[in-house]
Order: sequence, then structure tokens, then C-alpha cells
Amino acid sequence: MKKLYTKNAPEPIGPYSQGIETDGFLFLSGQIALKPDTGELVEGLAPQTHQVLGNIKAILETSGCTLANVVKTTVYLRNMKDFPEFNRVYAEYFKENLPARTTVEVSSLPKDASIEIDIIARK
Repeated sequence: MKKLYTKNAPEPIGPYSQGIETDGFLFLSGQIALKPDTGELVEGLAPQTHQVLGNIKAILETSGCTLANVVKTTVYLRNMKDFPEFNRVYAEYFKENLPARTTVEVSSLPKDASIEIDIIARK
């Protein structure tokens, strides 16, 4: 098992890794829209979605992977009414070989974020 880490994604805000690589799979912890350089939360759902997916891309790159390697995403939205706006941004990043996905509404997220995404990827 290999711990994944990059300064191009935000530091974990708790006792967990940015991700783990094991047996040819990458398991990335949930990412919220924190800027890696400042730790500040980006405002607005579309900008948050872009930041989250950018953070995910940076962590994937530590193992030579891209979003094309993603096989499953789990998306946590604070408001399901944001689903159409989220989908528009998500579709900019996943165009072919769409990963399986689950999207759920949650009552709260760390740092009062609007969205969090975790992924599973295969090398």
C-alpha cells in the first residue's frame, strides 16, 4: 500500500491521506474545494466543482493517472437543486468512458463546502 501525496492538492484537514494506491487501484479521499496554496474554500458551486476536480487530477497525477483512469465517483451535494449546475461542470471533465457515479444530498460538509467528491481509479 502506497500513500499518495502532492502539494498541488490541499493538505488533509483530519487524520487521513489524500489517497492510497493498492493492488493497481487508487482510492482518493473526499475532496472539497480548498485551494492548495492557501487552504481557503472557493465560493460558488461551479467554481467549487472545478476546484474539487482539479484537486483530484493533481492527486491522480502522483501515480501517473488521469481522470480517464477513474472508474467510480461518489458526489456529496449539500443541495440537490445544484445537481444540474454540477452536471454541467462535471461533463467538462468526464467526456468519454464515463465512470460509475453516485450522487447524494447531505446536510453538511466540512468547512461548509457545497460539494465533496471521492473517487476510485484503476491504473
